[in-house]
Amino acid sequence: MQFKVPQFLEIEDKIFGPFTFKEFVYLAGGAGLCFVIYRLLGIWLGAIPILLAAGFSLLLTFYKPNNKPFINMLQAGFNYLTQSKLYVWKERRQKISARNRAGGGMNEMNKVPGDFEIRLSGNKLRDLAWSLDVLDLKKEK
Repeated sequence: MQFKVPQFLEIEDKIFGPFTFKEFVYLAGGAGLCFVIYRLLGIWLGAIPILLAAGFSLLLTFYKPNNKPFINMLQAGFNYLTQSKLYVWKERRQKISARNRAGGGMNEMNKVPGDFEIRLSGNKLRDLAWSLDVLDLKKEK
C-alpha cells in the first residue's frame, strides 16, 4: 500500500486572494494602525507616521530579500544588535585576582609574560599525556 507524501511543505497556502495568512495580517494590521493614527492625530499631524506605518507593513508583505521574508531579516538584525560579539583578532586578557598577583603560592616560573598563568598542574599534565598515548593509533605494542 502506497501513501501520499506531502510535497512543497515550505510553500504557504494562499488564503485571502493572492496573499497568505501572514501577508494578510501584515496588511490588515498596517491598515488598522494607519486608521488609528489618522483618528488620533488627523491628516496633517499624522501624515508622516501614517506613511511610516504603511511603508513598514508593505515591506513586511512584499519585500523578500534573497527569497526570504523581510521579518527574518529584522529578526537577524535584532539578534545581532542584542547578542555579544566575539572578535577573534582582538586579544582577550584574563583578570588575575589580587591574591595571585601578590604571589599567592605561584612561582615566577609558572607565569607567562603578559599576566597569563599556566593552569596545568602535574596531575593534569600526566592525565593529558596518558590520554594522548591512549589515542595514539600508530604506536606499536
